[in-house]
Amino acid sequence: MCPHTPPCPDARALDREAARTVVSHPEQGWSLLCNGIVVFEDTGELLPGGDTVAPHRPTDVSANSGIVPSAQHPAPQIAAPAEPAA
Repeated sequence: MCPHTPPCPDARALDREAARTVVSHPEQGWSLLCNGIVVFEDTGELLPGGDTVAPHRPTDVSANSGIVPSAQHPAPQIAAPAEPAA
């Protein structure tokens, strides 16, 4: 039972990630939330019943940078140099 006022969102709620952090282990890449969810630095989650939520947010850019992660845009193709005329 959550001791916070107002209570933290339930583990089944859409806003479940808004629950307060109870234990944080950034050196290991995970934190435990008040509602029993373990969140990982790659944004994946382990729910109290053992279900998992796959990583679902980009983690390699700042939210305000305006930069799209490179995985979504392939690198530009560079044309090979032309053969010299004989």
